[in-house]
Amino acid sequence: MTAMTPTPYRVVSRRAETHDTVTLTLEPCGAAIAPVRPGQFTMLYAFGVGEAPISVSGTGPLLDQTVRDVGAVSHALTVAGPGQMIGVRGPLGVGWSIEETTGRDVVLAAGGIGLAPLRSALLYALEHRASYGDITLLVGARTPEDLLYATEMADWRGRGVRVEVTVDRAHSGWDGQVGLITTLVSHLDAAPDAVAFVCGPEIMMRLTARELLARGIDDVRISLERNMRCGIGWCGHCQLGPWLLCRDGPVVPYHEAAPLLSVKEL
Repeated sequence: MTAMTPTPYRVVSRRAETHDTVTLTLEPCGAAIAPVRPGQFTMLYAFGVGEAPISVSGTGPLLDQTVRDVGAVSHALTVAGPGQMIGVRGPLGVGWSIEETTGRDVVLAAGGIGLAPLRSALLYALEHRASYGDITLLVGARTPEDLLYATEMADWRGRGVRVEVTVDRAHSGWDGQVGLITTLVSHLDAAPDAVAFVCGPEIMMRLTARELLARGIDDVRISLERNMRCGIGWCGHCQLGPWLLCRDGPVVPYHEAAPLLSVKEL
């Protein structure tokens, strides 16, 4: 078996998160892929259609993969039901390295589908709760209907996580905050040695990272996306400056990424 050969997995369950996003739970049909670290991704292969990079959104021997329907491959994945076979390559890339940040406050800032790769880091911190300080989750979404894992947030709050949510647009029944996620960051109360994990659209990550730095948090890590095809640094489609993001990322320190992100369309 080569690095380009998918491992067969079976869909155990399919849970609709929003109108266009589902979470698939996958189990191996034989030998499993290596354990996945929070922040890593896999290449999911829809047989007869193609494959796409999808972040792993959970922890444990089963794979939770949250997929948004945006193209042919992701559509085939989002309609997959229990019992259907899916190919998996991975785990790929560099994770959040949350395992190395014990003893510190943790801030997770998510924009839209960016909550999916952050969910794995949050669950890891909760599984090792005594090893971390305060845990804060800041979430921004377009509308209340676009919020991922809405049913899980009450549980996270019950386990001591400060969860703050804001939306761009809201209906009359929404009693939460409306506005940019940077507004949530401006009210943040975290120790200066906190670690911050940020994932979402690039403009959201830039503005959020700058606000975090202004709040005195220097260790800010972001997850970048580019056109990942091979997933193992062979094809070069995901190059960003000196990095091949499928191999050297997707998680990178913001202070190293900032000069590259300032170049339009790089």
